[in-house]
Amino acid sequence: MQLPSVLLENAVNEFARLPGIGKKTALRLVLHLLKQDATDVQQFGAAITKMRTEIKFCRRCHNVADTDLCTICASASRKQNMICVVESLRDVIAIETTQQYNGIYHVLGGVISPLDGIGPDQLNIEPFLQRVQKEQPEEIIFALNPTIQGDTTIYYIQKKLTPAVVRITTIARGIAFGGELEYADEMTLARSLANRLPVENYVANR
Repeated sequence: MQLPSVLLENAVNEFARLPGIGKKTALRLVLHLLKQDATDVQQFGAAITKMRTEIKFCRRCHNVADTDLCTICASASRKQNMICVVESLRDVIAIETTQQYNGIYHVLGGVISPLDGIGPDQLNIEPFLQRVQKEQPEEIIFALNPTIQGDTTIYYIQKKLTPAVVRITTIARGIAFGGELEYADEMTLARSLANRLPVENYVANR
């Protein structure tokens, strides 16, 4: 793609580095910004920079936050004795969109995947185990993607939680095996949460 300006080309190349953005889409976005008022573009750039430099991760659940605690953990209206374990921030957003869950979360930051060189020590598993021991929740819900890696992670954590006196469930398989929560429709995800199963039954049937 030949562009008449090096500055324009550099901007297009940066946008094209974003996931799902090709060169043509990147060019369309850059040309849109070029037509906007300079102040608006500066505000756009400042918001991105501020987000990247000032955003924090909740010291309790590892969700994104503006302060030490995220808004979900800090909310008095949430069930503080129910923890939903998810793989990523996107899964938190997906579940929150259903408006069917009123507990709190724990973001693992990934799943165990030996082929990709990801082991338990690289995830937020140990902080979760310490959190369970400290907070003594009434229920832990595993809402990991229904994949081999997700199942392996559930199995690993469940074994570590065995001494704890806590109800452990997993979302019902309204979501197809191999699918991802991020792409599930709201009704399917909401139904899976409502019809969650004891995790020992799920593991036994695998």
